[in-house]
Amino acid sequence: MTKLAFWSALAVTLYFALSPAPPVLIENDKSQHISAFVTLTALFCWAYPKVQWFWVLGSLAIVGGAIEIVQAIPGLHRTSDIADWYADVAAVALTILLVRLVLWTKNSRSVSAVCAD
Repeated sequence: MTKLAFWSALAVTLYFALSPAPPVLIENDKSQHISAFVTLTALFCWAYPKVQWFWVLGSLAIVGGAIEIVQAIPGLHRTSDIADWYADVAAVALTILLVRLVLWTKNSRSVSAVCAD
């Protein structure tokens, strides 16, 4: 079920990111990116707890970069912005740190279960 949650969230994120006229859920563009990638990172860590943190970061950074590259296609009527990708990567990195910190505090100083070393 956790894998389904992650893949569903990824599909919804890609739909909103690549639609020519997506609905505006949050007014601030960077807030949309941060919200999406915080959610994706948390779900990724939950669905795939044994994946090492740098694979989580790298995989989702590639997703964010691919979104920006596709948004540069003129026919989509979207705009590509490197700052959006920076926001995506920062959200992923900070979420990994937060997940690991919470689990370290909760699990007697051990975080080996989620977003592994």
